[in-house]
Order: sequence, then structure tokens, then C-alpha cells
Amino acid sequence: MGTLTIGFLLLTAFVFFFPSSLIDREFSEEVQEHHNLILDTIMKAISWFGYLPNAPITVTSIALIFFYFKYKKEALFLLSTLLSGVVSSIIKLLINRPRPSEPLVRIIVRTQQQSFPSGHVLFYVLFFGFLTFLMYEIKTIPKFIKVTVSVISLLFIFTIPYSRVYLGAHWFTDVAAGFLLGLICLYVLSVLYLKKLSIKK
Repeated sequence: MGTLTIGFLLLTAFVFFFPSSLIDREFSEEVQEHHNLILDTIMKAISWFGYLPNAPITVTSIALIFFYFKYKKEALFLLSTLLSGVVSSIIKLLINRPRPSEPLVRIIVRTQQQSFPSGHVLFYVLFFGFLTFLMYEIKTIPKFIKVTVSVISLLFIFTIPYSRVYLGAHWFTDVAAGFLLGLICLYVLSVLYLKKLSIKK
């Protein structure tokens, strides 16, 4: 937790003082070097769950499934992952880093908010990460469902950073910060869940 926090703070300081870096530009060039319409479609599909209103609809739908099967506490914790949007928006306003722009990068998907950190990556790591965590913690869920949900969730977590850079929506340091912040939030949420669980017992 401490290492993740220090890493995020150092990265934030770096971006604040050096909003445009050679590392970011070279990484984007490398990622976007090989592109085609099929890959464009795949990368857009990966990012789909992070946009409005898709994110709240997805989270609410999954939470309702948990609620239906009597996992009420888990449903509420899943709904709380939507707060990641508030967290990322506040930091975006404070850092105020511009989005990547042409001709520096190829812009496939245009976005409105500031660039740092990536709200998509933060949300995916937190939501899909906590969903994977629940698959491990809840013993009554069938193994097939546990494995399927975990594999799909981890796939989204590890492909979303690439997707955001490929689409020209973010720099490497944006997605790296989003990933670190997502892990920090995931750790906090998981600890709170386990504490709530121990109190109930």
C-alpha cells in the first residue's frame, strides 16, 4: 500500500512538472505503430464499459444480480466503485493535463475531460478487481462462475491500459497512474469489506 501510494505521488509530481515527456510520446508511437480497423474495433470494445452511461449501468446491473442472490453487502460495495469517477475527476481538475493531440498521436476516440489520471483504468482496476476479489471470497458461488468471471475481469484489467493509449485517449503516464490509483482504491475497498465481514461474524 505504501509503495503504491509513493509511486502514484511521484508519478503525479512528474506529470505536474513535465506534462509533455519523450517517454509518453515514444510509448504512444510504439503502441499505435501497428493499427487496423479490426484492432480499432477491439480496442473500442474494451473501453466501452468505462464511458457514461455504460459504467453506472454495468455496475448497477452486476450489483442487482448480487442483491437478487442475497449478497446485499457485496452489492453495496460494488456500487461504491462508481465513486472512482469522482476521485479521478477531482485529480484531473487539479493536475489539468491536456489530452494527447494530433499530430503527436493518432486520435481514434475523442474525449472531453483532462488526461491525468486515466479514469477508465482506475475504474476497471477497482470494479473488475473487486469483482475478482469477491469471486475468491464468496465460497458459495459455483467454481465455473468464479473462474469465468475472474478470467474476463482480469482480461479487462490488463488490456484497458493498452486500449486507452492505442485509442489516443491517454499517455502512458496517465494509464500507469490510473492503474496505481486503482490498486490503492482496491486495497482500501477490500480491507473495508473484510472488516465488515468480520464484524458480522
